Amino acid sequence: MRQILVTSALPYANGHIHIGHLVEYLQTDIWVRFQKMQGNRCLYICADDTHGTAITIRARAEGRTEEEVIAEMGEAHQRDFGGFGIEFDNYGSTHSPENRAVCHEIWAALRKADMIVEEEIDQLFDVEKGIFLADRFVRGTCPKCGSKNQPGDNCGHCGATYSPTDLVDPVSALSGSKPEIRAARHLFVQTEKMHDFLNEWTQSGTLPSESANYLKNFFLNEPLRDWDVSRPGPYFGFEIPDSPGNYWYVWFDAPIGYIGSTSEWCNRHGEKLDDWWKSDKTEIHHFIGKDIQYFHTLFWPAMLKTAGFTLPTRVHIHGFLTVDGEKMSKSRGTFVRASKYLEHLNPSFLRYYYATKLSAKVEDLDLNLEEFVARVNSDLVGKVVNLASRTAKFVSESGLSKSYPEDGGLFKTFAERGEPIAEAYEKGEYSKAMRMIMELADLANPYVEANAPWDLRKDPARAAELQDVCTVALNLFRTLVIYLAPVLPDLAEKTGALFGEVITTWDQAKNPLINRPIAAFQHMLQRVDPAKVELMITESREENAETDSAVTANPSWDDSAGALLANPIAGQIGIEEFLKVDLRVARIVEAREVPEAKKLVQLTLSLGGDERRNVFAGIKSAYEPADLVGRLVVMVANLAPRTMKFGVSEGMIVAAGPGGEDIFLLSPDEGAVPGQRVG
Repeated sequence: MRQILVTSALPYANGHIHIGHLVEYLQTDIWVRFQKMQGNRCLYICADDTHGTAITIRARAEGRTEEEVIAEMGEAHQRDFGGFGIEFDNYGSTHSPENRAVCHEIWAALRKADMIVEEEIDQLFDVEKGIFLADRFVRGTCPKCGSKNQPGDNCGHCGATYSPTDLVDPVSALSGSKPEIRAARHLFVQTEKMHDFLNEWTQSGTLPSESANYLKNFFLNEPLRDWDVSRPGPYFGFEIPDSPGNYWYVWFDAPIGYIGSTSEWCNRHGEKLDDWWKSDKTEIHHFIGKDIQYFHTLFWPAMLKTAGFTLPTRVHIHGFLTVDGEKMSKSRGTFVRASKYLEHLNPSFLRYYYATKLSAKVEDLDLNLEEFVARVNSDLVGKVVNLASRTAKFVSESGLSKSYPEDGGLFKTFAERGEPIAEAYEKGEYSKAMRMIMELADLANPYVEANAPWDLRKDPARAAELQDVCTVALNLFRTLVIYLAPVLPDLAEKTGALFGEVITTWDQAKNPLINRPIAAFQHMLQRVDPAKVELMITESREENAETDSAVTANPSWDDSAGALLANPIAGQIGIEEFLKVDLRVARIVEAREVPEAKKLVQLTLSLGGDERRNVFAGIKSAYEPADLVGRLVVMVANLAPRTMKFGVSEGMIVAAGPGGEDIFLLSPDEGAVPGQRVG
């Protein structure tokens, strides 16, 4: 029996859980449930990440204490997780005595190893808010690759890490103002002292190959940068014991929260923390997103190694969630809270759909809503549950056959597939496991169709044959459910009730059930209703619009800083450069859909007289072609023609907005005519 401790990244206590977060927690919960079915001793540990400036700002705005805010969010997070069947062995808080104690222990070890240095550094200060800005409250242009609208600690585009003061044209995300640079005393961990160890550890097979290759770059040319682990007060967090007025930065005590939460569990169960975090017998598995791999694969192992804690056995890293191929969007309604999903849809649907998409690779996962409906209805309802719903009622009085009937080797095949399916689960290859399970379902359903129990029941003389057919079908169904149990615990529970035997172990799939009663069949899983999916999206869009409007200064305007922060003004150009762009008024005289393209509309533009231009514009998500005919627009008339798959585009029309449904064509006032120059 293996002893395994599993963690997910700690959700921040300043926001609610949404369907993007759930990728990680469902991925982890599935793996933990699988390990427990294998007979391993496996703990799933998590906690709320509670410290930092954001909590203080919210508490001030709401007239509450930080403790009141984090207590409320902790309850909301656990309620949402519970709604999706995510079971933690302990869900704690980084603002706990146990976490403070572990922070002190690790800090003392870092001091003893001479890993801490103190420096007075320049830091960004929001004059309007009167506080030093945490990294997440600064946005600007990445100093390495030039990507705009990046946070103050690391670039989401190129992965570079830096200080907030390194950003080009930084802006406070709290007030929209340009922050000042002020000096403050900070404490740093000298990560470079662990250079050789970290280089070896990151390439040891503990990480996915994509992440290991990504981290190689940090060890090639430059020394590892010192890690700033303190913030000057006022700051909501733990004050550093040997540096009064300074507090541990949230990224210092957040991963320590894994150990602090384990300590809470140990105190409750009379166990020793060292048996879990300082023992060679314990495997430690972290599940995290690719956006925080730098912290978990460099700073965190350096802290653990220095303080004598067990290093992670494996760090499982996943990508981001997109919806219908695009980033989750509040304006499109695809930024869906977990609680909103639960108002409309069965959590089993999302658990299964994510499982069909997840692999051990560091890659993004797309929630295609149309496919979501089709796949769940086809696989779970059409292939799995239907096996029971079409047969269980025929043996509710007779029960299962006294001996297992001849089935042409079907059950033997099902039992033998248990090992490769288990191997896929173990490796995090859930999509592969789901494919193998559905391949088995595709063997079971033809058996039922061929033997037609609904016809057999019409002939009393064939009652024994009917019982045998149903015995085979129900045992195949039960085996499928055992293999799906880590993903669909609710279905496993209902199946256990049907057979009178709770599903708890993987080995239950090795032997069929015979000579036992079958309970009256109860409905197990409804089909996904597309109307409910649409209603969920509509309500999410409306609720997000209400939230956004609540923070707008004037109810009739939207002059918030959001759009500018998302896409800051580009560098200055001279008038000569501007005049090279020939902007003209044009009229749309014809507009057609491009069936092969997801976003494009084909436009014929008139510039006056006989001058016509063919232009492909990515505005299908926002405009119906028929509504565009006759409209005046502004086009870039001297743009070089571009050959596309669908034809040649001879210009570009001008629009504003972030994309998706939020695209707004720019039109001249009444009186303008095609051919007039804009400028």
